[in-house]
Amino acid sequence: MSRSKVLPNQPGDHAGRSYRYYDLVMAAFVTVLICADVIGPGKVASLNLGSWGTFTFGAGVLFFPISYIFGDILTEVYGYARARKVVWAGFAALIFSSFMSWVVVALPPAAGWTGQSAYEVTFGATPRIIAASLFAFWAGEFMNSFVLAKMKVFTEGRWLFSRVVGSTLVGEAVDSLLFYPIAFYGVWPNELVLTVMVTNYLLKSGWEAFAYPLTARIVSWLKRVEDEDYYDRNTNFNPFTLDEA
Repeated sequence: MSRSKVLPNQPGDHAGRSYRYYDLVMAAFVTVLICADVIGPGKVASLNLGSWGTFTFGAGVLFFPISYIFGDILTEVYGYARARKVVWAGFAALIFSSFMSWVVVALPPAAGWTGQSAYEVTFGATPRIIAASLFAFWAGEFMNSFVLAKMKVFTEGRWLFSRVVGSTLVGEAVDSLLFYPIAFYGVWPNELVLTVMVTNYLLKSGWEAFAYPLTARIVSWLKRVEDEDYYDRNTNFNPFTLDEA
């Protein structure tokens, strides 16, 4: 039985504790985040659904929601403070990948190399898109973690589905409402911005609900092997600290 099931967590309860799989979950989170952010957001895809019409969405939506799944797992098992570290790790990784993309694109191409234009299209995100992505990720992930942590305490650990999906609905809403207008307003037609924002939000939220059975299995397994089921009853929710409390 986890300690947090016996007594309310106190500030610093899990400070200094080492976990077997925490670092691996962090690495998976950051990997998915970078791939989704670098590869996906610049492409708008369309699927013909026959009598249902044409479904338009941002290609990155297929993978970006996985980062929210990892965020939910981290908060549910290890608590908000540990998840906060992972969000900042992801934020730093996004800054570095954006900087690296800018440097590589800006380097003068060698004579005879004909891939510069394609490289610019793929990795040449504008500073506006980069800023929108960073800001939206930061706000959305912290809101997702905050809502899940609060709901876990409020529900006394019951109804995992409600807080996993509920926190994602809030976090993804914040992310979508910030990213698409900041990144593409005035660049794409307003109708396209709205269409992609709404369809991406529905897709990302639907992903979370669809993946819930797997999420629940991972959460249950981690709680057992880590001997941890953290409740954020006395946590400092300030996003600008890395304290484990």
